[in-house]
Amino acid sequence: MTKITTLFLIFFISFCTFGQSIDERFTQKKMKQDFEIFKQISKQTNSGLYKYRTKQQIDSIYNWGNLQIEKLITYRDFYNLICTISNFEGSVHNNVSLPKKYAENLKNEIYGYFPYPIKWIDDKWLINIDSEQIPLGAEIIELNDTKIEKIIPELYKYYSTDGNNLTGKRIGLMTSFSKYYRLHFGLTQNFKINYVNPISKQLETKNVEGVDYKTYIENFRKMHSMSVDQYYYADLKENQKYKYKQLDSITGILTIQTFDMGNETTKEHLKYNQFLDSIFADIKTEGLKNLIVDVRNNGGGTDPNDLITYSYLTNRKFQENIQAWISFNKIPMLKYIDHKVPSFIRPLFIGKFNKEFQQIFPQEKNGKFYQDENSDDHKIRTPNQNAFTGNVYLLTSPRIASAGSLFAAMLAGNENTTTIGEETMGGYYGHNGHTSLEYKLPKSKIIIQFSVVNLEQDVPKKENQKYNRGIIPDYNITQTFSDFLNNTDTQINFTLKLIKKK
Repeated sequence: MTKITTLFLIFFISFCTFGQSIDERFTQKKMKQDFEIFKQISKQTNSGLYKYRTKQQIDSIYNWGNLQIEKLITYRDFYNLICTISNFEGSVHNNVSLPKKYAENLKNEIYGYFPYPIKWIDDKWLINIDSEQIPLGAEIIELNDTKIEKIIPELYKYYSTDGNNLTGKRIGLMTSFSKYYRLHFGLTQNFKINYVNPISKQLETKNVEGVDYKTYIENFRKMHSMSVDQYYYADLKENQKYKYKQLDSITGILTIQTFDMGNETTKEHLKYNQFLDSIFADIKTEGLKNLIVDVRNNGGGTDPNDLITYSYLTNRKFQENIQAWISFNKIPMLKYIDHKVPSFIRPLFIGKFNKEFQQIFPQEKNGKFYQDENSDDHKIRTPNQNAFTGNVYLLTSPRIASAGSLFAAMLAGNENTTTIGEETMGGYYGHNGHTSLEYKLPKSKIIIQFSVVNLEQDVPKKENQKYNRGIIPDYNITQTFSDFLNNTDTQINFTLKLIKKK
């Protein structure tokens, strides 16, 4: 049987068994129509389009995209093109989604997925599960005769981060490598894995079959090494959002997993506010000198939880944003908006959004609509009376984004803060956030999502902080191979040793 015949049969079986596959043909005419609409939506609506890229760079990648369409054949090809350009824009809140029928079909495929979760340790991609076929900690050198260092950059497009940040993309790959590999390379029946055995240090080769999506997810849940703070907090309950623990007579540790705790009107927010008031009163009474603030898993949440927390950790007056703006007065390209509302109330729904935008962003200057200087986001806030003024040790990781990175950036900017860990996914000086809009491209039904408010955060300029990167720690500490095997928290151990030295 020829390779062409085999590929045809694989495609035919996949299509007939599961319905619409991302590998089916998609006409270039439809691609060009959707691509032009995608370009117009981005240029008219996305205020972050030129945050990290020049107009020349953006125009250049759109021109490149138009030329690429001439080479594309399948629906997957076009989806990958949109992901590539959305990722290039450089915003952690950018997202490109498949329509439900395609997404569900991926989950039902009976083979094609790399079976093992992986993790980035010591600049290497390691097998992150103790399987029967390949040992835990084996370093992947090649997959199907392609070097891993050539594969990884091809998959960055599926996980957007702020600016030129790469650490956050590695987090995305640790979570979804198998899915991303399938999206980029297509269905893969067998994987030839060249790896270094962690015990013998010898190069070995193993051929393994691709698995279905469900099996990969099951393996992912059995991974050896999960998020580092889980090692230190054995008593941290599942889905617990925050916790405080006093370690000794002079040191405590505050862990905040998320700021997704509602706003001023919710019971959850009030409960969190009471928690902060109680523990910082105790910290003051106990006379603690050191406080470790662990936000390594904090991907964001809602205001004002981030700001209230910061008020207990600063001695300066502050505001959420120095400035914020959007690029429109009325939401553009309305016919492609994908908000799930019945058609008969759609005009009222959109009208309400436009009215709110016009109230919040009334000041036009050079085609930008700036936030009212008297809004809550520009309100000058003061430190809490129980604010901690001792030594703060901020633990960071690539998982930190959105409201999590806003909080971490403000805290990292304090003179009494030492930042330890890895570069965050979210930027130090600002990001695109707050209100998110979704558009659906008419031919492909691909959904593009982005946040429309361009924010400049209230942080001091620092030599080690780059405009187009995440928050750079004072001490870049990553998990070692030995600590990976033993499930040890390298960053916590480093921090405790650093405290003892001072």
